[in-house]
Amino acid sequence: MPLTHRSESKHLDAPPLSLRPWHDDDVPALHEAVRESLDSLGRWLSWCTAGYDLDAARARVTHCVQSWETGERYAFAVFDARHRLVGGVGLNQIDERDLRANLGYWIRSSATGNGYAARAGRAAAAFGFETLALRRIEIVAAVNNLASQRCAELIGARREGIARQRICTQGLSHDAVIYGLIPSDLAG
Repeated sequence: MPLTHRSESKHLDAPPLSLRPWHDDDVPALHEAVRESLDSLGRWLSWCTAGYDLDAARARVTHCVQSWETGERYAFAVFDARHRLVGGVGLNQIDERDLRANLGYWIRSSATGNGYAARAGRAAAAFGFETLALRRIEIVAAVNNLASQRCAELIGARREGIARQRICTQGLSHDAVIYGLIPSDLAG
């Protein structure tokens, strides 16, 4: 069964959050959020580096927009009730044969501790299952990234094991905890 590809814009509600595909005018807000969060995000996200500037933010948004159009990745900007960009969430590494994808998420430093990543992650996962007809979503978190692991569990994913040297950040390989999510895990 082929992956259901729908490239139209999709807005998701995850009160008090709203999610939508990235737009070109999000570049300044993305730059600000990443610069604010370098210390926390830079440990886990290879694209979050000390040299992150407006050109890097523009390139990232452009990549997200183009990837959405081709069905390669579905990345959402996450906004709070005040319409402030608080992070991003998305489905990537989409495997059309096995109807599987990876779920990634990040929240800016000043917005952590509110459950935003879990709310946004659940909404993106539901989009994957309902709109893209995925049957499995994986979350891969470095073994030392306890916040991401807690988030995966709050989303409803189940810990399945540890993969040795599964991810690479800042030029270093790290073991990672693999979480699996299937449609029934979102029920309840």
